[in-house]
Amino acid sequence: MKKEFEKRILSSLIIIPTALFFIIKGSVFFTFFICMFFLATSYEWIKMNKKDLIKLLGIIYLLLASYSAYSLREIFDEYLFLLIIVICIFTDLGGYIFGKIFKGPKLTKISPNKTYSGVVGSFVLSVIASSIYSQYIFSLDDVKTFFFLINIEKLNSPIFILIVLFISAVSQIGDLIISYFKRMAKIKDTGKLLPGHGGFLDRTDGIIFAIPVSYILFNYLSKKKKKLLY
Repeated sequence: MKKEFEKRILSSLIIIPTALFFIIKGSVFFTFFICMFFLATSYEWIKMNKKDLIKLLGIIYLLLASYSAYSLREIFDEYLFLLIIVICIFTDLGGYIFGKIFKGPKLTKISPNKTYSGVVGSFVLSVIASSIYSQYIFSLDDVKTFFFLINIEKLNSPIFILIVLFISAVSQIGDLIISYFKRMAKIKDTGKLLPGHGGFLDRTDGIIFAIPVSYILFNYLSKKKKKLLY
């Protein structure tokens, strides 16, 4: 258990800075990053599922998710993209911490470790983390895109909190969906590509569902804002 935890910490120290580099650099770097992500998750999905139709539908979805990620980063900016990542990471972290501390009734048989207290923790920690992150980003002179789009003047705006809660909820649903397919395949992890973490789908299950939904949401808000301006 201790060795597994050490592996997770060490791999995180490599994975997180590497991912941040590609996301912030954008352009060709981000394109390469997204392509590698698509190939890795597709490989894990094909390996996990036996039915050809499920394999095909999964690959199509992963392709759309990858396109959404690329478009979200390039059309808007890296800071908005990272905001969604922050929400998803702290949704996962909040669920784990609150679930371990408060325990309580299980949420579903699909994922036995999920609890109602964990759901609450996911929402609480995602709002706190995204507010702190956004406070920092909003202080930068050249970054107003996200807040401009939804006409936010204050970071504690109900609109901002509702958006964070919505993305967090989608992330949790994504987690459950991948857990369902893992349960059907009778496996614990989708792969072993990330030491201490399992596979790419294990670590990004919430993100691959939150990104496409966020892309649709922010596109809608962007168009709505433009109509108000003209």
